[in-house]
Amino acid sequence: MFTGIIEAVGTIKAMNINAQGARLVIATNSLDMSDVKLGDSIATNGICLTVVDYDQHSYSADVSNETLQRTGFAHYKVGMKVNLEKAMQASTRFGGHMVSGHVDGISEVLSISSNGNSIEYWLSMPNDLSHYIAEKGSVTVDGTSLTVNALNEQSGNSKFRLTIVPHTVKETVFAYYQVGTKVNLEVDLIARYLERLLTKNQNESADVKSNVTEDLLKKSGFIK
Repeated sequence: MFTGIIEAVGTIKAMNINAQGARLVIATNSLDMSDVKLGDSIATNGICLTVVDYDQHSYSADVSNETLQRTGFAHYKVGMKVNLEKAMQASTRFGGHMVSGHVDGISEVLSISSNGNSIEYWLSMPNDLSHYIAEKGSVTVDGTSLTVNALNEQSGNSKFRLTIVPHTVKETVFAYYQVGTKVNLEVDLIARYLERLLTKNQNESADVKSNVTEDLLKKSGFIK
């Protein structure tokens, strides 16, 4: 589990893709690696990766074909900057929101403009995820916990707006975004669980057979 508060911006040092998946080597730059162990999880642009090798300045992780297909990894290249966050601890200050590191879909940066000291980004909203994205709700973009500031829902062209303060731009890969950049999206975890619970209850209710029969109603005097 992660918080969506980025700890460092790393760099893809090596990327070996084959039929079985990929092996990545990430230069961690300013990320503190002193407490990292084999098997630990590090969110890399919002994707929960398992450390299979590491040293003081980098770590290696394997990426499955499933992850390659469902995330922005298909667009990544050696030298690209990525957001890094180590898995949260029980004592961690919960500054963002609950982030699982499981990417739900890919979005695209549609426009970038200044608004005072901040920068506004409009991002595409995949149709199958649009009902999870709410104005003033939480969304994770490349591992960064953010607030949705506005929605523009049009058939086949839905999008949402993020207003990013200078500190966030400086400390994340938002500084490298351009129009057309592909980003990883993870919708709010609570929204997903609520949908599952509500849908399951509705389906179960439809399958329940009532004990109230016409014969019982006649015997009870409700109908003749």
